[in-house]
Order: sequence, then structure tokens, then C-alpha cells
Amino acid sequence: MRYFCATAFAIAFAAAVFAQAGAAIAAPAPQFDPRINATQEQAVLSGGCFWGMQGVFEHVKGVTRVVAGYTGGAADTAQYEIVSTGSTGHAESVQIDFDPRVISYGQILQIFVTVAADPTQLNYQGPDSGTQYRSEIWYAPSDQQQKIASAYIAQLTGAKTFSGPIVVRLDPARAFYPAEAYHQDFMILNPDNPYIAYNDIPKLQALQAQFPQFYAARPVRVTAAN
Repeated sequence: MRYFCATAFAIAFAAAVFAQAGAAIAAPAPQFDPRINATQEQAVLSGGCFWGMQGVFEHVKGVTRVVAGYTGGAADTAQYEIVSTGSTGHAESVQIDFDPRVISYGQILQIFVTVAADPTQLNYQGPDSGTQYRSEIWYAPSDQQQKIASAYIAQLTGAKTFSGPIVVRLDPARAFYPAEAYHQDFMILNPDNPYIAYNDIPKLQALQAQFPQFYAARPVRVTAAN
């Protein structure tokens, strides 16, 4: 279940992390990153709580839609309360539609491992633990995404970009099930939520600091703006 830390200390600590977010070292750009000849491509990624994952990628230029949801399990278990048990095979995930003429699949992965999720954390991300919070790259049926992701993981491993081994999983895409409506655009709609302030706002600041060329101040949304 989601961890909430509604204390003054948590908010103050989040502000400090927010201020230092730009100091982190970005993962290098993928060396193998061919573009596809298309106007739209889709990526499915898992990396802990989908609130933060969705919130980050909604602020990336070239991204046209980001849906929070579940993948890896069966249709009849794609419900938050059931997925939260960690027994369904599902991972909290995001489905990202993007324009490969603006941002490549490899660059999506670069943002993923730099600011959206920690690829060295196995079956947890930050305060959330369980297989439903694992980091995973779900590649499309075409082998292009698989080759790019595999090459990038090998590149980062060889360069020792991270202090620990990379444990992010790489698997063929499975059916994606959108999460409940109240989860969509959660970070946009609830920026003062203690969990968001503590865990996810620093990621957004890191995106702006590390990837200014890809940062979009105005996010895309699943829900209609009020």
C-alpha cells in the first residue's frame, strides 16, 4: 500500500531534496538509439508508484499521453486493492505515447533511469515495497525496442553508471490495464499531497534540471482540465 508521511519534517525534507535535485548525475544518452519512421510510438514502463512515473513523463516534450495502470497480470486482478497485495504479477506502470520525431525511445529510457525510477532497486522503489513496485521495461512486439533497451542496460552496466547492479527487468509487453480514474493525473491534481511532495516533486525538479531540452512546463493530461 502507499506510504503517506504527513509530517512537517517530511515536507521540509522534501523541499531540501527538491533544491538539490539538479545535483544528481544524469545517466548518459544511449549509444544505440535508432529512430523509427513514424509519428507515434508507445513505451510501457514500471518503476514504483505510478503517480510519480506518470507525473514525470507528463512533463516531457514529445509525450502526448501518459496513462497510469497495471501490466504483467490478468485482467480480473487489474484493480488497485488487489494489485496492492503483491500477488497478482502486475506492476504499477505507465503507458507513454510519444512522437519519436521529438524524443526517441532511448531518450525515454534515459529519463526513466535518471529521474523517474532507480534501476538498482529490486521489487521496491523508495518507500514502496513489493513486486508491484518493481522496475521493468516492457518492450513492444517489434524487436527494435528490445535491442535499444538491452543495449542501454549493457552500456550503463559497462560504464558503472550506478553504484549498484542494474536489476530492472526487460520483458515483452503484455496487456496494459488503465488504473482507476482517481489515480490518473494524481501528481498534477495533488501537488501538496505529502507523498507527492516527499517522493515525486524532487523527480520533477530533477527532470527540469537534468533535461531542460525535454522539460515541458505545461503537462499533458489524461483527465480534462478544470
